Amino acid sequence: MSVINTNVASLNAQRNLGTSASALSTSLQRLSSGLRINSAKDDAAGLAISERFTSQIRGLDQAKRNANDGVSMLQTAEGSLQSTGNILQRVRELAVQSSNATNSAGDRKAIQAEVGQLLSEADRISQTSEFNGLKLLDGSFGTATFQVGANAGQTIQATTANFRTNNYGNNEVSTTAPATTATTSTAYTAGSFALQGLATKNIAVTATDTAQSLAATINGASATTGVTADAKTEEAISLTAGGVYALAVTSDNSTAANVTFTVGAATNASGLASAVSAFNDVSSKTGVTAKLNSTNDGLVLTNAAGNNITIANNSASASVTGSAINAAGTVAAGVPMATGTTSTSMGYVAMNSDKGFSIGSTGSNAVTLNTAATLNTVSGVDVSTAKGASDALKVLDSALANVNSQRASFGALQSRFETAVSNLQSTSENLSASRSRIQDTDFASETAKLTRGQILQQAGTAMLAQANSLPNGVLSLLRG
Repeated sequence: MSVINTNVASLNAQRNLGTSASALSTSLQRLSSGLRINSAKDDAAGLAISERFTSQIRGLDQAKRNANDGVSMLQTAEGSLQSTGNILQRVRELAVQSSNATNSAGDRKAIQAEVGQLLSEADRISQTSEFNGLKLLDGSFGTATFQVGANAGQTIQATTANFRTNNYGNNEVSTTAPATTATTSTAYTAGSFALQGLATKNIAVTATDTAQSLAATINGASATTGVTADAKTEEAISLTAGGVYALAVTSDNSTAANVTFTVGAATNASGLASAVSAFNDVSSKTGVTAKLNSTNDGLVLTNAAGNNITIANNSASASVTGSAINAAGTVAAGVPMATGTTSTSMGYVAMNSDKGFSIGSTGSNAVTLNTAATLNTVSGVDVSTAKGASDALKVLDSALANVNSQRASFGALQSRFETAVSNLQSTSENLSASRSRIQDTDFASETAKLTRGQILQQAGTAMLAQANSLPNGVLSLLRG
């Protein structure tokens, strides 16, 4: 077609040249930025998806840092508790040392001085342990929530406790030792009581129970309640000066063991020495040991296992009085035993736990009803007396159990945080790979497109020049 006003070939070459120029520009942009999607026009749906991936990835990376902060905080708290545990171990060692009979009052006072300083340091640690200004062990921290995911609600909670020395120790409830009876019968009424610890468990009591068997029943439920029990029977014995005694003692033994002795002219340490020896000589059979009381004018018989102590007075004329002793050392009303009579003393049961517990309703007189455990705190530990040192061991054992339990909890949380970090890293990696497949430039493919665009640009330019020269053929017609 020989026209000059409309050069269709040129217009076509111009259009194709513009298309190839746009494609070349896109390839250059993608290759220079490394991104396949540089604006919404490149891939609207792909942009929306990749931006959601970006939100998740950045959230996961921050959550990973949050979890690592949690690990650091727990390591700080656990390290402080480790120091506290070391202090309590040393205090317990000192309590064992103070319990020994070779120590004088001055020795025990010196030991108590060290105990006091150590417990003051344990209390100071609980007040000063902190992470980023947050107190960890004084009870003010409570429960903290750590954001360990990219979305709301993806959290882990960490809890600490109050480790001030006046806030933890041994929780204890002791049964009352039934009064000594002038028979060989027991004093419990059959029934049950509710032991409310970690969980509630009804403890059955029979009329034939001793303190030892009742403690065994309580210990059988300790996995449920978290409460353990110790039984002990103590009986105060009053004797007559100059008396000649023949007693039959039954406790751990089924066949009575004979105990014979003569009391001196006065009921003092010297006059009662033979009585102490006589009881202790058969202790391998009876399980009953004897010692002078605190005023040296009578005996204290003890069955450490909590079996009943039954004494039959077979003396010709001498009388004896037996009185049960409670956990607090209170001596009950005595039962006089004339010649030919018998009395039985029952023991008491001390229930202990490092957690609080209480005694609920009961149909038995074995324990005091509706009683909450008394907390014997670490700050109250006093080893300046033999009894105080012995009592301190229970407190320190419970305190160590409390500290070790919290350390175990911290350790478990650290493991959980570290697992969360590993999972976050894996998830972030996989999401990054998914985003890359949508958003990033495929350089192999894009360089091929770049080469194609460059060639088309060069060819298009050449063809445009050719198309622009086509109207020159009309001149030959004009020259006719």
